[in-house]
Amino acid sequence: MSFSITSNYSGEHAGQYIAAALKSTTSLEYLTVLENVKFKRNITKVAGASLVADATCDFTDAGTLTLTERVLNPKELQINVDLCKKDLLADWQAAQMQAGAHNRDMSGDFTAFVISYLSQTIADSVETSIWNGLDSNGGEFTGFMQAGNGLFENDTAIVEADNEGGAGTAFTSSNIIANLQNVVEAIPSAVYTKEDLYIYLSPKSYRLYISAISALSAFPFNHMGQYTPEFEGVKLAVCSGMVDNKMAAAQRSNLFFGTDLLSDHTEIRMLDMGDLDGSDNIRVVAKFTGGVQHAQGGDIVRLD
Repeated sequence: MSFSITSNYSGEHAGQYIAAALKSTTSLEYLTVLENVKFKRNITKVAGASLVADATCDFTDAGTLTLTERVLNPKELQINVDLCKKDLLADWQAAQMQAGAHNRDMSGDFTAFVISYLSQTIADSVETSIWNGLDSNGGEFTGFMQAGNGLFENDTAIVEADNEGGAGTAFTSSNIIANLQNVVEAIPSAVYTKEDLYIYLSPKSYRLYISAISALSAFPFNHMGQYTPEFEGVKLAVCSGMVDNKMAAAQRSNLFFGTDLLSDHTEIRMLDMGDLDGSDNIRVVAKFTGGVQHAQGGDIVRLD
């Protein structure tokens, strides 16, 4: 008995599956996600100063309005992989297949299964690139905190906070609180009061913080008796892709992830190789785009 599971999805239909995979990317919860960036997107932020003045009968130009523009250019990415029907049968799909060694007819939602099988790979790759990716590396786009060529490092407007032990010093439970304080103190006053302000740190750094406050018996419960991940009034965003021994403070509305879930480039293709080479393999191709950018560097603090 033979069957074909060759499927092709592109544009909006493929985008639904890619979107589901991206939901597993931890950092996207704390970034502004732009879903329909075709080729590039200009990220514009408006900053005004001294615009409000006393009323008069005449028009009197006053104050300044500054437009800051940066370009978000998502990179085209792909996954090419061979999956063996035998492995799928033995692994987890047996319950959804009819009995019989030669009857491997899979459920009609096999595409969703394959994407769920690959979704963690996509999510992990995107998560790493957001903070530590480099465009010149295959399968990556340049991230915010990449050493040497990261977006933050190449923006001279970014506010630098001092590492308590000197640049490059590893975080410990003894210096993590001091480093967090240095970040908070460097946050511009106008930004500190924003509701969407976060300090971004790695799981390892967060564990050091928990260890430090536990030793001080200062575990921060809110009035409802629930734990609130924050430090001196600033929420903490624990991002698995963030580089260890580094931190950043920024507004969610100032950090952007761009992709195009509607583009014809966004594609999921499954080819049953049995009719071509007699093998028991399924060849899977997934194509999508991704990239990050920030708007106003002067509103961002980094420590490394």
